[in-house]
Amino acid sequence: MTAPLTGLGWTSSNVPVAGWIPITTTVEGVPANFGKGFAQKYGYYLCYTASLDALNPAGDVLYDVVILSEKSPLPSGYMYAKEFLDLKTSVSKKKRLCVKLIPMGVTETAVYDIILSSKSKVIPNYIRIGEISNFALWCKKEHISKPKPLPKPRSFSLEMNHLSLETANVDSQSIGSKRQTAIKKNESIYDTSNAYGISAIDGVPFTLHPKFENNVTRGNTALSIFKNFHIKSLADIEKEYDYSFVAERTAAARLPPTIS
Repeated sequence: MTAPLTGLGWTSSNVPVAGWIPITTTVEGVPANFGKGFAQKYGYYLCYTASLDALNPAGDVLYDVVILSEKSPLPSGYMYAKEFLDLKTSVSKKKRLCVKLIPMGVTETAVYDIILSSKSKVIPNYIRIGEISNFALWCKKEHISKPKPLPKPRSFSLEMNHLSLETANVDSQSIGSKRQTAIKKNESIYDTSNAYGISAIDGVPFTLHPKFENNVTRGNTALSIFKNFHIKSLADIEKEYDYSFVAERTAAARLPPTIS
């Protein structure tokens, strides 16, 4: 079996039940008919299911199977096996088949297979539940393989999309191309006749400080500010700032002191 069992019951040989599989023979090939010959015409078979239906909407799986004697109390959490029988068929009460169903999400193991054999048979890798009528009942438990939860897909908001470098690059390129197109249509915004383009003082009117403006605008007295200016010739400048470097030459000519 590739899926855990979800139910165990009894069914008459003439009452097929959808979704339930009857165990008609033992592992040795002997018919596994219960009750036939004891004033019962058809008898009944053990059956199991691995499907989920209206009888098991919660998805419970078969966790354990036990065989109880007639006077044994039903353990907590267990129930008797289901019965799908015709009106003339009844299950023996000397030994009762009981099952325990639990949700798949809370268990690590479950029953994956149920088989019948003769009482003397030993079946590897199966657990012997007990004897009922002339048969031995076996089950196989395995770990439930649960699918790993898939990570939730990340949802990026519009704000995150605006932070994308690729989007920003595309936007800047589109804006730049639009600006270039506008400049070409309206010609250059700079004066190409000036090699330096527009300076920081373009458009600022030129005026003198009021301190000097009065002297300049007085007519004949305007030249009075230049009377105290003495214009020196090149010879006057060389004579005034002439320096022979005698002290420096004398110091350089001195011999360094000798160490005796």
